[in-house]
Amino acid sequence: MRRWNGWGDDTIEFALSAEALAFLAQRIGAGTPVADADLAQVCAQIGGSRLPPQRLIDTSPEVRLRNACGQSLPDWLRLRYGVIGTAPDGVAYPESAQEVRELLDHAQQYGVAVIPQGGGTSVAGHLTAPAGTRPVLAVNLTRMRQLRYLDTESQLATFGAGVFGPDLEAQLRARGYTLGHFPQSFEYSTLGGWIATRSSGQQSLRYGRIEQMFRGGTVETPSGTLQLPTFPASAAGTDLREVVLGSEGRLGILTEATVRVAPLPEYEAFHAVFFPDWKAAETAVRQIAQACLPLSMLRLSNPLETLTMLALAGHRRLIALLEKYLALRGCREQKCMLLIGVSGRRAPARAALREALLLAMPHGGVHVGRQMGDKWKQNRYRNVYLRNAAWSHGYAIDTVETAVDWPRVEIMMRAVERAAAVALEQYGERVHAYTHLSHLYAQGASVYTTFVYRLAGNYEADLARWKSLKKAASMAIVENGGTISHQHGVGSDHAPYLAAEKGALGMSTMRALFEHLDPQQIMNPGKLLP
Repeated sequence: MRRWNGWGDDTIEFALSAEALAFLAQRIGAGTPVADADLAQVCAQIGGSRLPPQRLIDTSPEVRLRNACGQSLPDWLRLRYGVIGTAPDGVAYPESAQEVRELLDHAQQYGVAVIPQGGGTSVAGHLTAPAGTRPVLAVNLTRMRQLRYLDTESQLATFGAGVFGPDLEAQLRARGYTLGHFPQSFEYSTLGGWIATRSSGQQSLRYGRIEQMFRGGTVETPSGTLQLPTFPASAAGTDLREVVLGSEGRLGILTEATVRVAPLPEYEAFHAVFFPDWKAAETAVRQIAQACLPLSMLRLSNPLETLTMLALAGHRRLIALLEKYLALRGCREQKCMLLIGVSGRRAPARAALREALLLAMPHGGVHVGRQMGDKWKQNRYRNVYLRNAAWSHGYAIDTVETAVDWPRVEIMMRAVERAAAVALEQYGERVHAYTHLSHLYAQGASVYTTFVYRLAGNYEADLARWKSLKKAASMAIVENGGTISHQHGVGSDHAPYLAAEKGALGMSTMRALFEHLDPQQIMNPGKLLP
């Protein structure tokens, strides 16, 4: 069963080894485990529903609780400590666009706020119910998950927007195709959620980000149905797909989506290359990205992330042999690891890999083969379970991500890591902060930073620590010219920083658009726009 207060399947554990715990204790101090609130006790906090009766709406406390939070650290704090605050007054699981329409009409009639939901994997506060006197309805779309049509000539597939990543891929693979969208949340996130938050998959270098895949669909808005037909290209005014992309439920509810698919790759491989330091590694990956090779992934870890991955990998004897070999090749304490992925037809994929390795060599790149890449692929969706394991030992894990042009990549990386360290110093705490470039472009790169720090042991103190860290990291992003989100969206957590990117006119333009399609402002209030 899905965990109610953590990540993923409750039968899956990704334990921290004794060596990993010793590593964290040396970096930031030993953690103290925190007692979790009991599910029954938390459900007992859920008050009575304020919703008018409706045939599709479930008002039972546990269903409402399980749809009250995403996966942000504040969500975890609410669930783990049992401080729920506001929760939706009811949850509906529509199975058709007609039922979605029925729910929206009901919400407008009674002044009900509506929060569209998919897999509940948001890490930016998209699912938080607004406080106030207005009842709140969560509309969970995960029963709308069928492959409705596959056009093999145009390579287009139409799905219900609530389809989970594994279900989507299984339905396509049975017919010889793939979407190729693999975010770390793949197992529990949905197609509609990817579109609503402008998601980016780990192999976007080949398959593209979700905005390049999304070709059309249907959105039920409070003002009516918005149809987005598919075209290979169009010069007919504003592209309304761009209006829907990244709208985070403020316009309406996406009920079905047509996406561009690709034949299953004949060949796929992930190789690891080490560089002696960050400067050499960044220069190499920039040149590889700008060479426009048909790769599927480039993922570059900075020295501290590389150190952390090797420390958490286990297999001490093999890692020691690898470290000795790399040292002989000039990759010592400041070494950085690059993962290179190739997917597609065998001959072009292998040729692209060879070209990438040739570009890496002048910068001290040491190719160590496929073993580490294969291990990464094996654990690509399991590593996030480390959040559960870390919590059980008294540690919190959170992330921020941005994207900047190449001249600011290193500046941004260092500024965000430094900001987090300063933020926690006021509490007498250290933070273990490390970064990777998760998506590479000719123009620049995403900068994705992970923070590990100790839990204080009570809700108010841990929320204060998170707020300080989040604000400091977000301000560092804004002050250094980065987007407030490259792949996680805005929600409520990033909303205070959006105006710095969009400007006053941009913010008022978005507000006017939302109010046009949602005059009563019932759709996901408080998200995107403060």
